Amino acid sequence: MRYITKSDLILVARNSGYLMIGIGIMCIIPLIFDLIYFEFDVISFVIPAAISIGLGYGFLKYFEETTKIMRLKHGMMISAFAWLWASIIGGTVFMLATHIPFIDGMFESMSALTGTGITMFQDVEILPHSILFFRALEQWIGGLGVVVMVIGVLTKPGSVSSKLYHSEARNERIKPSIKATLEKTLQIYLIYTVFGMILYLLAGMPVFDALCNTFSIISTGGMSIKNANMGFYHDNAIYLISIVLMILGATSFLVHYNVIKSKGKSLINDLQFKIIITVIAVVTLMLYLVSNIVPIELLFTVVSAITTTGANVASPLTMSGWPSFVIICLMCLMLTGGSNGSTVGAIKLVRMITFFKGIYRHIREILSPEGRVVPVKLNGHTIPEKSISQAGNFITLYMMIIMFTWAAFCLFGYDPFKSLFAAMSLQGNNGLELGIINNTINPFLKLISLFDMWTGRLEIYPVLITLRAGFEIFKR
Repeated sequence: MRYITKSDLILVARNSGYLMIGIGIMCIIPLIFDLIYFEFDVISFVIPAAISIGLGYGFLKYFEETTKIMRLKHGMMISAFAWLWASIIGGTVFMLATHIPFIDGMFESMSALTGTGITMFQDVEILPHSILFFRALEQWIGGLGVVVMVIGVLTKPGSVSSKLYHSEARNERIKPSIKATLEKTLQIYLIYTVFGMILYLLAGMPVFDALCNTFSIISTGGMSIKNANMGFYHDNAIYLISIVLMILGATSFLVHYNVIKSKGKSLINDLQFKIIITVIAVVTLMLYLVSNIVPIELLFTVVSAITTTGANVASPLTMSGWPSFVIICLMCLMLTGGSNGSTVGAIKLVRMITFFKGIYRHIREILSPEGRVVPVKLNGHTIPEKSISQAGNFITLYMMIIMFTWAAFCLFGYDPFKSLFAAMSLQGNNGLELGIINNTINPFLKLISLFDMWTGRLEIYPVLITLRAGFEIFKR
């Protein structure tokens, strides 16, 4: 049976045109800094931008509007293509501007967009300001979502916006319509971005650094403009500001929206937020008692791990010398992630809570009288059986990809412990690293890493559906 028809492909291609135009515009914005700092590298940005905008415009003109109703499968295919296309175009920018191999440029772009934050550059401080800003901008856009950002600006309200919104694994609604929800989400994101910049400036950070670091931290991307990441500044005030921004980025936008309306109660009463704060406090205290790590470095790293930011104060080399127990605890945090409906990656707390509640429900049903149905509730609402099943399926797929990546790194001779840490970091779009992922790794491992970051950010299913659709097309 064929699941993908010609009309499906036309629908996907036409709506991808808007996203390609948006991605092209993203490449033009850094020209502001290219002109400010007299770097005169216009071509590196204009050529990829022209390709993306030109093809996007061509898609809109060539593929006529169809009466076919957009379904979730279409939204997922458009979303998966958009993230891959953004990485290709961004990778072209990096290749032209810095003369690195295309695969390294694509890795850099995918890492920035997905908020993973692992870099292929050995020395980022020698990069042009326009490229440093471009990396930060990709993180900022990717934190909210490439598709979400573009449809919030370029498209009209309707079923198309709704399906594209859900295709990036977002279900929360701040307003009744998806379009209004996107606009309000973007407003909140902008407010926190300005808030972060002001705090960094007050702490004595240069203007350009404050802009790029705010983009990087609020988006939970973690890709810094300094080789030593946030550790470059040697300033506890900057570390604490970063911790606050990481937690804000890992909190649901719906909770942020309700903070003022509820006079702060929505934040205090939110189960996911309470769990994040509790875990940060308990794990930091526990690890402090069993190690000799500097407290502020430990707190920063714990927050960076659970919020999947990947920013660091301690270098990868320093972290690799930490006790194994500390590294294992960090891996557990990287696996879990923060709130649903935020900028974080990983499995996310809601899915973990749902999964374990399902296990507990099964235990209670066995202990209960024959035939008794035990409901599963979260925040007073009954969790549908389908949601419990989906949580289990996702976690299984997630762990299978990690296992495959882990095995691949081990195959190429890397330390098994560090390889597992790297696999979890890539799949969770985290970016904390123990020093094995750089531009010297085998191209095959770079391709696997690209796949991990791509599936991690889109939560696997959109990529699998797109690959299945592609297989069906070529099978003909």
